[in-house]
Amino acid sequence: MIKRKILFELEEHLSSDQMTILVGSRQVGKTYLMNVLREGVEKKGEKTVSLNLDLSEDAPRFVSQATLVAYLELTIGKERAFVFIDEIQRVKNAGLFLKGLADMKLPYKFIISGSGSLELKAKIPESAAGRKILFQVDPISFEEFVNFKTDYQYEEKLKDFFALEEGKTTRLFSEYLVFGGYPLVVLAETASAKQKQMGEIYRSYIDRDIKDLLNLEKTDEFSNLLKTLASQIGSMITITELANTIGIDEKTVKHYLWYLEQTFIVQKVTPFYRNVRSEITKAPIYYFLDNGLRNWLLGLFGLPDIPGPLGGYLFENIIFNMLRQQFDITPTQIHFWRTKDQAEVDFVLQTGLEVIPVEAKYTKLKDSRVGKSFKNFVIKYKPKRGYIVHLGENLETKMDGTQISFIPIHNLVGSSVIQSPAFP
Repeated sequence: MIKRKILFELEEHLSSDQMTILVGSRQVGKTYLMNVLREGVEKKGEKTVSLNLDLSEDAPRFVSQATLVAYLELTIGKERAFVFIDEIQRVKNAGLFLKGLADMKLPYKFIISGSGSLELKAKIPESAAGRKILFQVDPISFEEFVNFKTDYQYEEKLKDFFALEEGKTTRLFSEYLVFGGYPLVVLAETASAKQKQMGEIYRSYIDRDIKDLLNLEKTDEFSNLLKTLASQIGSMITITELANTIGIDEKTVKHYLWYLEQTFIVQKVTPFYRNVRSEITKAPIYYFLDNGLRNWLLGLFGLPDIPGPLGGYLFENIIFNMLRQQFDITPTQIHFWRTKDQAEVDFVLQTGLEVIPVEAKYTKLKDSRVGKSFKNFVIKYKPKRGYIVHLGENLETKMDGTQISFIPIHNLVGSSVIQSPAFP
C-alpha cells in the first residue's frame, strides 16, 4: 500500500475536539485515509460509526442536524465516539450543516471527507488557536511515488538514492510526468491498466460530480473546456477566448472554471505586477493538480516519451504543485510574471513586499548563465534570491546582488530548498 505523508497530520488531529475535514478530488485517497484512521481508533477500543452520503441508506440521516444526532445517539450513545462521514458535499449547504453540528458541542469527534472546498472553507472557521481543520488530500507526490516504487528502501535517504541512481531516478520521473499520482493509477501495473483506471476516474468525476452537482444533462461543453485548459497549461487564459473557442457564454465559462477549482482539478495562478503599463495584470494561468489527468484528456497518457515542448509544460506543472504544497498554509502567494514585451518568469513567490523568482527548465543546464527574462526581473525587483529548477546539477551564481541557485528537480523532494521570500 502507498504510504501518505498527510496521514501523520490527520492522526495527530484526532485528539482535537475540532472537526477533521478532508477535501480533495475524487479518487485521490480520502476514503482510504478515513478507513485507516477508523481502524486505528477502533484498535484502541474507541466507538466508531461510518456514514457515506453516496449510499441510499445513509443519505436520509442528513435531512437535518437533529435527525443525524438522533441516529448517532441511538447507534453509539451520548458519550465520546468517532463519527466518520464520507462525501459530505452531497448535503445541501454542507458548510452550514457542519457549522450547526459544531455549534451543538456534541461529544463526538467528526472526521469528514468532501470533494468541494469553497463552501466548507467559508462556513467552517479555524479554531481559536488557529489550528487547521481542513486538510487537502492531493494526488500522490513524487516523493511518495518514489518511496512506493522502491519499496521504501530509501525512505530516509532519498537524496542519496537520487544522487547514486540517476538512471532509475530519470525513469521514475518520466513515469510520474506521464501518468501522474492518482493512487489507483500508480497501483496499476501496465500502461493499459493505468489508462483504464484514469478513464474510470474521469467518468466518475463527470457522472457523479458534474452531472449531479451542476445539474448538467449534457457535459460536452464542460469536457471541451477541460480539454482546452489541458492543452494550454503554462499559457495565459482569457474568459473571452475560452468562450469563443468552446462556443458558450462567458458567464458559463466562469462558472465551470470556478467549479473545476472547487473540485481540485485545476488551480488558478494570477500575474504578479507593480507596473500596470508594462506588465500583464489580469489574464491568469491554470495548472492541473495531476499531470496524468491532463495527459489523459489530450490522448498523451500512454506515450513512453513526452516531446520536448510538451515535457516542458508538464515539468512546469509538477514544479507548481511542489511549490503549492510547500507554501499551502503560509502567507506566501504564488504568481507568474509577464510583460507586454513578452519577458516572463514562470513563478514569483510573494510574501508582503518580498519576492523570489522561480524558473522551470526541462533540460540539463551545464553552466550558470541566466536567461534574459529572468535577468530583467532580477534587475527590476532586486530579490534576495532566485531559483532555476532543471534536470542537471547544483550550480550557483550571483547577479546584481541576487543569489541565484540552479537546483535539480529532485532536490525539491521532501525539503524546503526554495525558501519563503520572508526568510532572511
